[in-house]
Amino acid sequence: MINPIDFLLHSDRYLVEFVQAYGDWIYGLLFAIVFAETGFVVTPFLPGDSLLFAAGALATGTGALNPWLTMALIFTAAFTGNAVNYAIGRTLGPRVFHATDTRGWAHRLLNRQHLDRAHQFFEQHGGMAVVLARFVPIVRTFVPFVAGAASMSSPAFVFYNAVGAAGWVVLCVGAGLLFGQVPFVRNNFSLVTLGIVIVSILPMVVAYLRHRRRPV
Repeated sequence: MINPIDFLLHSDRYLVEFVQAYGDWIYGLLFAIVFAETGFVVTPFLPGDSLLFAAGALATGTGALNPWLTMALIFTAAFTGNAVNYAIGRTLGPRVFHATDTRGWAHRLLNRQHLDRAHQFFEQHGGMAVVLARFVPIVRTFVPFVAGAASMSSPAFVFYNAVGAAGWVVLCVGAGLLFGQVPFVRNNFSLVTLGIVIVSILPMVVAYLRHRRRPV
């Protein structure tokens, strides 16, 4: 059984082992992980940014992965994962809001008024939210669902979903291609991975602190 934390910090080593054991099936594994991370609300813990960086590093370092095929495959997984999550939110989201007990704590979180506000938000700022969320772990898993539940228009979601997925793949896999074989990065991959995670969640922490400082 693979330890998720160990896989996150040493994804480069695991990818090499997977390539040695399964050959080209590694492409299917990459697709499955990236798709599941954003396609299902219950799997936000799967590696994202660090996995893409490791894939880029492996592609440029050993040639075990084709960089163009890797980027195309991950883009497809990211795009379709978000699309599935959006479809689930659009189908089930309103039902969840309507079915909530009006007397319970859940009603205060999942009521129709909140859904209407979310719809208005995504109509006005949803494009930027969908694009930026792609770069924030955990948040990128929930934003497509909320966008669907808030009935963000499908054409707009498809467009911004494509922009966000392309930017994410180019930045993360591209960084692995460019810096993955730098001696310091190669010899301290776990520290670099930890740094990627910290930088990824920093916007979420800043937003939370700003919210706490607002006057009631």
